[in-house]
Amino acid sequence: MKMGRAALIAFLALGLVSLFADMTYEGARSIIGPYLDLLEASSVVAGLVAIGDLIGYLARGLGGFLAGRSRSSSFYWGLIFLGYGINLFAVPALALAGNWEIAFILVLIERIGKGLRAPARDTVLAEITEGIGKGKGFGLHEVMDQTGAIVGPAIVGYALYQGTGYSGSFKVLLIPALLAMAMLIIAFLNHREVHSITSKEEGKHEKLPTQFWIYSASMALLALGFIHWVLAGYHIKNLGLLPDSEIPFIYMVAMITDAIIALPAGFLYDKWGPKTLLVTPLLAMLAIYYLMMGTERMYIYIGAVIWGILMGLYETNMRVTVADTVSPQNRAYAYGIYGVVFGTSWVVGNGIMGALYPISVTYILIFVIGVELVSLGMLGVFLKRFRKM
Repeated sequence: MKMGRAALIAFLALGLVSLFADMTYEGARSIIGPYLDLLEASSVVAGLVAIGDLIGYLARGLGGFLAGRSRSSSFYWGLIFLGYGINLFAVPALALAGNWEIAFILVLIERIGKGLRAPARDTVLAEITEGIGKGKGFGLHEVMDQTGAIVGPAIVGYALYQGTGYSGSFKVLLIPALLAMAMLIIAFLNHREVHSITSKEEGKHEKLPTQFWIYSASMALLALGFIHWVLAGYHIKNLGLLPDSEIPFIYMVAMITDAIIALPAGFLYDKWGPKTLLVTPLLAMLAIYYLMMGTERMYIYIGAVIWGILMGLYETNMRVTVADTVSPQNRAYAYGIYGVVFGTSWVVGNGIMGALYPISVTYILIFVIGVELVSLGMLGVFLKRFRKM
């Protein structure tokens, strides 16, 4: 089965949407901390920015619920346009923030927009990539996504170097935001109808199958032990393992690894399916070991590469598996629930790790090994029951 011309244009356009969108908000996220400091926000406020990620995941649940209750392609696309509009234009609006309170609210609004559009967008993407294989499709999409995540901060850094200031840097990001919306219009014009939610034989809303809940539970356990980069960066800075100027470069190494691994991971998924996820609990254990237990530069770089591989699998194979565990008309609803479950578990898990950190890093390692072994067992149960929908 091949991808038709219109579907190919829509797929490439959606990929460019993600490229320009990531360029916009990842560029902004790279300087949010110092910008809040410039606006005289306290360190507590800067730390609370992380709540935006949790709010974003909860917004995915709302977006998935709204899309899941609808059988209208227009509603799906409307939700996607609304989410991207909020997500993208909150960034250049930061240039107009006269105080940290407004800046903080805009950061949270940006995350809400991203969460709202994600389930419907992934549903459309899963449908468009049926012809070439969802693994390869999501993998290529992630490559474009991560390209934007790498280029965005570089653009902001160059803008600051040229003396535009923080306000000027946010204004520059209006350009990729507008390009992303233009690409979204092209994607819509070439795939107006979301066939999987409007076909008569698939019009009845069904309960999500047991295999989806088992899969979500296994991924929730995985997320509990998946260290967030903020905590890893804090540890590296706290112990002085690397110079401050090198810490952002380590993160870039992780992002480049994510981009490199995405497409091969997608190809492997199309061949072996969810079995490719069996390696994820091991990667989570290795990431925490090298990032938190190592004291040499090479250990930290190895940890960053492993972290990037795991993130690449999360953005590709884990998302594709959601689409394969439920019927097409329930994908948006399933993506919403999955986003809430994974995101909440990730926040809770890193909260636990953060609480254990002052006591002993060894306790964090023990915690991660424990939850990841349970995750691996749950994943094994899922694979025995798995039946592609």
